[in-house]
Amino acid sequence: MTQLEKARQGVITEAMRQVAEAEKVEPEFICREAAAGRMVIPANINHLKGKLRPIGIGRSITTKINANLGASPLASDETGELKKLNVALKYGADTVMDLSTGGDVDHCRCTLIENSPAPLGTVPLYEMIINKPIEELTYDDILDTCRKQARQGVDFFTIHAGVLKKHLPKIEKRLAGIVSRGGSLLACWMTYHNRENPFFEIFDELCGIMREYDVSFSLGDGLRPGCLADATDEAQIAELHTLAELTQRAWEKGCQVIVEGPGHIPFDQIERNMKMQTELCRGAPFYVLGPLVTDVAPGYDHITSAIGATAAAYYGAAFLCYVTPREHLGLPDEEDVRQGVMATRIAAHAADVALGLGEARKWDDQLSAARARLDWTSHLELAMDPETARRMHQEKRLPDTDHCTMCGKEWCSVRISKKLRESGFGR
Repeated sequence: MTQLEKARQGVITEAMRQVAEAEKVEPEFICREAAAGRMVIPANINHLKGKLRPIGIGRSITTKINANLGASPLASDETGELKKLNVALKYGADTVMDLSTGGDVDHCRCTLIENSPAPLGTVPLYEMIINKPIEELTYDDILDTCRKQARQGVDFFTIHAGVLKKHLPKIEKRLAGIVSRGGSLLACWMTYHNRENPFFEIFDELCGIMREYDVSFSLGDGLRPGCLADATDEAQIAELHTLAELTQRAWEKGCQVIVEGPGHIPFDQIERNMKMQTELCRGAPFYVLGPLVTDVAPGYDHITSAIGATAAAYYGAAFLCYVTPREHLGLPDEEDVRQGVMATRIAAHAADVALGLGEARKWDDQLSAARARLDWTSHLELAMDPETARRMHQEKRLPDTDHCTMCGKEWCSVRISKKLRESGFGR
């Protein structure tokens, strides 16, 4: 049985216990949330036999973040992707996705699964069409590839089953068209064959495979907006309604479900988007890319997305996909991965503080107390990225460490305040 099915029977699994311990809540709470479909524990039964440390994804616990990895036909290789995996995990990614479209994708995927304690996701469609035109994709290709990847231990699949043939005319008004790789490929297949989306047609068979290995659905938004002008348009909303229907179908088959969302959204539309998904999909965890709140900052899109990600997590998202500085420009390197993970972690933590989740605020207060004491050792140890904080501090460090080099000894407000406190503020 899947984690969902066991939760429905009131069975507390070892994975649920581990999630409860990490979130500092009772296992019974995790079980209830999982049973309702409001929490997903992506834990393939075969990955659980290896290094996997189960995590929970849901609104009632801390916000989780994903880092995308993967080789392309033009860049990177298995060794490079393994290095990126280690960077992503070091800086706090909760999950990773292998989006490889080139090289020995099977070997790369198995290596990442073997070395990843974090849940690993894929987009199976990518492997199906390596060295093969999308028009030649068959139903057997879909089922065989998904079955193989499930057997290998993949924890969640992005499945673009919500893009339907009737949605495609709605794209004509768009500025950027279809920006999802999976969405655009399937649009080509449907147009060529004049048939419905094959993933939609064999969705029940896919559920059977995913239930067998407890692979979680990440229902892909193939029509997500790729620019502000296309946000919250007819195509996006039509697909979201289909994703809501597929969520119910997957739940009925005993499968865990995450629902993917946009994309590029003006800041003032984020709340509406998050609440719409929560209502339509009955609380299934929402997974968003950013969202990016402006289109004009290539090279800085990790910042653009972090601005939107905090709002998204506050208003309804449970799962944030990182965006690196190289988004829209090229395949990220190790430093891009680090910056993308850190920007998204900051966004997630800011939302958790605002929502009062877990012990998020306690961490801030502990660091602030150390800062007020001018306790540099604790201050740096408590930093989200201690390595960077320590390096920056030591670059300008002076022998007298009861102040920083920004203000100097006589101008340091923290030092002055500390002395005032010690004197009782003149009482």
